[in-house]
Amino acid sequence: MSHFLPKSVRDLIDELSKLPGIGPKSAQRLAMHLLHSPESKIEALGKSVLALKENLVFCETCWNIAETNPCKICTDEQRDKKIICVVEDILDAQAIEKTREYKGLYHVLHGALSPIDGIGPDQLKLSDLFKRIEKTGSAENGENSKVSEIILATNPSLEGETTALYIQKYLRDFDLKITRIARGLPVGGDLEYADEVTLSRAMTGRREF
Repeated sequence: MSHFLPKSVRDLIDELSKLPGIGPKSAQRLAMHLLHSPESKIEALGKSVLALKENLVFCETCWNIAETNPCKICTDEQRDKKIICVVEDILDAQAIEKTREYKGLYHVLHGALSPIDGIGPDQLKLSDLFKRIEKTGSAENGENSKVSEIILATNPSLEGETTALYIQKYLRDFDLKITRIARGLPVGGDLEYADEVTLSRAMTGRREF
């Protein structure tokens, strides 16, 4: 990077370019935007970034981010504690929550199985999921707390499908229902542009209209 810019600006651009999806050019534009922003806005941004580490924790039940442990969803008496939706990442849980249709609990794996990238079961929160299910099914917790359904909501990618299959195989001898989220055509999509796999899944997952 050119030494024409002051070191403080160069350092900011360098740090911004380390963020996912931010290239050198984007980092430069962001740095210039911040440079021309009021000091109050920059201060607010800095406080928000620091608060990520100071005020947030991982819920040790579902492994979502929260300000309390356990999180508000896990302790919400209005949620159906017999259903756990398994997702790869925190933002996946947020996307499902935005639908306002799901009323159960979550379990965030923090990734998907990918042997080629060196990501195995030990790198994910899989053992925590299995222990969680076993614990809720123990005699001391009673039938009212026993998990009855696991929704596999991992992404429809090779890694996501591999992860879903791994979980399904591990839990196949458990007394619970294992479901996979439906995949099909997006709203506004045209049949002629859909691939064979998407069309096949759309036909398989059809329901009465």
